[in-house]
Amino acid sequence: MNDAPDAPGYWGPSDQQFQPYRPAPQPQAPRDPAAPGPGYGEQPAPVQGHPGHPGGQAVPPGVPGAVPGDQGLRSDHSRQPPVYWGGDAEETRVMPPVPADPGPPLGAPDRGRPAAPAPGASAAEPAREAGRLSGPLFRDEQPGTAPPGVSETVVLRAISPDVAPAPGHGTPPHPGAPVHPAPPPSHPAAGQPRFVPSSHPGQETPVAAQPDPQPQPPKQRGGRNLQAAIGVGVGLGVVIIASLFVVKALFLVVVMAAVAVGVWELTSRLSERKQIKAPLVPLVVGGVAMVATGYWSGVEWAAASLALTGLAVMVWRMAEPPENYLRDITAGVFTAFYVPFLATFVAMMLAADDGPQRIVLFLIVTICSDTGAYAVGYKFGRTKLAPTISPGKTREGLAGGIALSMLAGALLMQLIIDDGSWWQGLILGGCAAVTATLGDLGESMIKRDLGIKDMGTLLPGHGGIMDRLDSLLPTAPVVWLLLAAFVGS
Repeated sequence: MNDAPDAPGYWGPSDQQFQPYRPAPQPQAPRDPAAPGPGYGEQPAPVQGHPGHPGGQAVPPGVPGAVPGDQGLRSDHSRQPPVYWGGDAEETRVMPPVPADPGPPLGAPDRGRPAAPAPGASAAEPAREAGRLSGPLFRDEQPGTAPPGVSETVVLRAISPDVAPAPGHGTPPHPGAPVHPAPPPSHPAAGQPRFVPSSHPGQETPVAAQPDPQPQPPKQRGGRNLQAAIGVGVGLGVVIIASLFVVKALFLVVVMAAVAVGVWELTSRLSERKQIKAPLVPLVVGGVAMVATGYWSGVEWAAASLALTGLAVMVWRMAEPPENYLRDITAGVFTAFYVPFLATFVAMMLAADDGPQRIVLFLIVTICSDTGAYAVGYKFGRTKLAPTISPGKTREGLAGGIALSMLAGALLMQLIIDDGSWWQGLILGGCAAVTATLGDLGESMIKRDLGIKDMGTLLPGHGGIMDRLDSLLPTAPVVWLLLAAFVGS
């Protein structure tokens, strides 16, 4: 092996073997063909100034191509085969080149054969190229070893029949390998791996087989199940209508149950999200009492029940440590006003002689407000009404809700309310639409502060009871007041 790793030289781009540096050809003496050449087990005679260098000779000064001060190592490339400049090898033997691919059989299409050598290239170049591509260059090379800092890449050929080689890369990985025509693209069978095509031949990346995507149901607006929402809405409507026109007291029970569930949902969310512990027992008992006294005794007794419920909340909370006492009782008084006291006005509308008709008017104008706002906003909504509170609401939707609610109010006020007039229905419907929208925005503020989407999961497609009462509760006192002003209480 050459012992002079610091001798000048370069790596040839075509054969990827180290070539000694030859700035100028030098005349060489005739060589005995019978004598073995260097690199085949026989050490050449060392050259003066370069001990152990095989096949080199010193260039005397004055010879063309000599550099002043340089000892002038020049290699006889015609006599010396390529040598391996490995620092850790004791002896290197150059393997003979492997013959080039003889070509395809007679009659077979000539695919993938190496290109013909360029004009002027020697005949040894294709042979050396074929030998380089066919296997290891040196007998003492070990597979899997690489110099430090150099990474190795193992290229695996694709085994999937549906991956065709990239354009221009039809040459087989080594001479003599058969070249098969690319099959037409097809979908892999179930369970077979898929391959990601690559710009380099044979480097396609296998991907684990993925199940075929299942068709997803169409996404509903607002992320809700529209079919479930319609079914639950129809069921609630049947219960309300049946309880209204069969026994009025039965509808009062429905109102009390809705108040109790609404109080429980609100206090539970306050406790979960804000650690606010509003007393549940006095709120539920006081809420039921407010609805009952409002139906049988009027607004004065309902207001008195609200005051007594607030006092009960304060006393009930004293049984626990004083930390956060003010926060908890404040949340309790707010809950007593927001849910049961506002629902008391529904009970007071029911107490009138035409109570069921007033409840129907109240429910329909509120529902028309929500429906008109949804339909018009979905089709024509462009300008956001309150983007920081409820991004889905638009001003165009609000206008549509007000218009539909006013139309429904005018028709129902004229048709089902004793001594009612259509213009009164217009006013009532417009005011109901505004309060319903404000109530919806207020509920959205509460839920955003708590960081939740719905108050509960009791009603599929709707959320919780409070998610349905958000627009009804603020609208109830407005409708009760307008009806009392127009046709009496």
